[in-house]
Amino acid sequence: MPGKSGWEPRIIAFCCHYCAYGAADLAGSLRYRYPAGVHIIRVPCSGRVDERFILRALARGADGVLVAGCLEGTCHYVAGNVRAARRVQRARALLAEMGLEAERVEMFRVSASMGAAFAAFVRDFARRVRNLGPLAADTGEGGAGDDRGAVETASRAAGGRW
Repeated sequence: MPGKSGWEPRIIAFCCHYCAYGAADLAGSLRYRYPAGVHIIRVPCSGRVDERFILRALARGADGVLVAGCLEGTCHYVAGNVRAARRVQRARALLAEMGLEAERVEMFRVSASMGAAFAAFVRDFARRVRNLGPLAADTGEGGAGDDRGAVETASRAAGGRW
């Protein structure tokens, strides 16, 4: 459902191949609805998603980033979802340090059979991001309202920070 201005958030969802992508596929097969502004990127494992990927997605136009992985204890790569959760927390902390809403980044654990839960979580996350409003565009001037530029700089710096 579009907001009052007609604006809908652009959300990047990094989904692990085995569980989260399967849940997204099941949600689609069962015709569960979630916003069209959610763009799914399939990754081998949620543990492959680095802080730089999260920050770069925000810097390049996303208003929110979701990292979806296997349920705890069921990761096909043993501890990839645990690594992903730590990376999501670090990305959230970095956003908060920059004065941006950490709520723009979330981790969700799901099994391939949980299509309804996946769709419900994505709808809820999109609603929360919509309530936050758009991430301010990079004006190139480095002043207030240059959130995307600040996030891009942080994504470059994150390469050596962790």
